[in-house]
Amino acid sequence: MAYRDFQHFLDVLREKGELKTIFEPVSQYLEITEITDRVVKVGGPALLFDNVVGPVHRCGTPNPKSAVMNNPSIHPASAPTDLHKFEYPVAINTMATRKRMSMALSCDDFEEHADRLRKLLSAPGNMPKSITEKIKFGLEMLGETKSVGPKEVSNGICQEVVMLGDDVDLTKLPILTCWPEDGGPYVTLPLVFTHDPATGKRNVGMYRVQLYDKNTCGMHWQMHKTGMRQMEDAGAAGKKKFEVAIVLGGDPVYAFSAISPLPPGIDEMLFAGFLRRENVKTVKCKTIDVHVPADAEIVIEGYVDPSERRLEGPFGDHTGYYSLAEDFPVLHVTAVTMRQKPVWPATIVGVPPMEDGWMGKAVERIFMPMIQLTVPEIVDMNLPVDATFHNVAFVSIKKKYPGHAYKVMNAIWGLGGLAFTGANCDPGRDVLHSRGPIDQLDHAAQWEGFGGKIGFDCTHKWPGENGFDRDFPKLIKMSDDVKARVDAMWSRLGL
Repeated sequence: MAYRDFQHFLDVLREKGELKTIFEPVSQYLEITEITDRVVKVGGPALLFDNVVGPVHRCGTPNPKSAVMNNPSIHPASAPTDLHKFEYPVAINTMATRKRMSMALSCDDFEEHADRLRKLLSAPGNMPKSITEKIKFGLEMLGETKSVGPKEVSNGICQEVVMLGDDVDLTKLPILTCWPEDGGPYVTLPLVFTHDPATGKRNVGMYRVQLYDKNTCGMHWQMHKTGMRQMEDAGAAGKKKFEVAIVLGGDPVYAFSAISPLPPGIDEMLFAGFLRRENVKTVKCKTIDVHVPADAEIVIEGYVDPSERRLEGPFGDHTGYYSLAEDFPVLHVTAVTMRQKPVWPATIVGVPPMEDGWMGKAVERIFMPMIQLTVPEIVDMNLPVDATFHNVAFVSIKKKYPGHAYKVMNAIWGLGGLAFTGANCDPGRDVLHSRGPIDQLDHAAQWEGFGGKIGFDCTHKWPGENGFDRDFPKLIKMSDDVKARVDAMWSRLGL
């Protein structure tokens, strides 16, 4: 079933007993995170915060020496007391179980989509060789192209309200400050729409967005991401404005499509149409030449100057550590459009397990056929949630010859996001190999009762330690005062 929009998805969650509405006043400054973190850790329901409050003045000019950590307007020393009620509720934790992740993908269990993709990739006949062409060929063969390709329309609910110029004020949106040492409020579930400056092909990614002030944001485009490459190409072509649209909401399948490791040339909105078995209807933005889903809750339009950078971060990340403040591109907002009475979709990341763990698990299972098409000797794979679903991979293979496992490992390190496998340890520096006594029952040892040992130094690295000259990030931890405030309100939340 394709959802009409994000609020339709929330209605279905509510009907299935998967959504809890919170009427207690809760601050977007840390309190929503603390409540959600407790709920997600026990597999609790999706949450709709209907009475969101927060500091009146949350933004300001970042301190260039320490990001915004010393700016009291963003980082008050104690709990903010000058609060106002936001107009829009916040929905969070909506995909944080296998059941809800499957519901978000319009199926009973997300393994169904793996079976559909496997059929596309195993079509008989004169099959194209590349994965991209296989998918396109398979869609045509199954007659799905017309029903799943994105379709442009003239209007949509995402433009029922239009704010331009001085009317643009992002501080009126209930953007979360998630963790105590975050550099400020962050848009945590954004769908970032851009176009390749040479080919015009669309890219949709999920890159965190930091709020600087009423119409300026930080764009966290990492060096390996398509959005960053497109912006750099635009800059190389002499363009001063690279257009960007940030979409919140719509059918939840869009969020999954944005994080999916699709081959080059496959439009994320085409893939979303495949998953939902229905076209994604798109509408042109008001101030930029970008088409976005017509059923979105909120759309933030703007541009990035490829030559401009500004300090972004820190941010409590999905690794369980704060990612450090660094210079990133800046988004200048030209318009905000939305539906009447929108809901603000959000998520939190931090020490796993978190909601993104189930998003990652769905990626693992749905894209297994594509991985096996490239590395057919792989039988199965497990990307454990506790390792943030891409830092560690357990792989089983059908071994055919000596050294076969080495071949598979090297192949995996060349596959998209799997190339990042490995965390907190540099094998060339932090691995100690030795020999010593071995359990007599250990049949892998070179000699009975005696064999190899290996140790991994995964401790925090100190400056100057074996050539490490960067700051090592802090572990994410909620402040005691916020925990105490949530403890005081917990019985009233009904969780």
